[in-house]
Amino acid sequence: MKIYNSYEEVDHDLKILKLQMQINKQKMKINVEEIKEDFSPISIISGIASSIAKKAFVLKAVSKILGSSKPNVLKR
Repeated sequence: MKIYNSYEEVDHDLKILKLQMQINKQKMKINVEEIKEDFSPISIISGIASSIAKKAFVLKAVSKILGSSKPNVLKR
């Protein structure tokens, strides 16, 4: 616990705490806006589309690799 020797010291620390509180409020506002953007319909849809495209690319690459290294037994 801090011991204050004057009102000036108390005022100084109170000003610092007030500024820290304002900074924290601004950070929270920014975080809320980022969360809103992350959960917007456009963002969700583009995330899903991106995920599908990545999976399709990986699936195609894997099937090419496996298809070229394995003999095709199912061919008639």
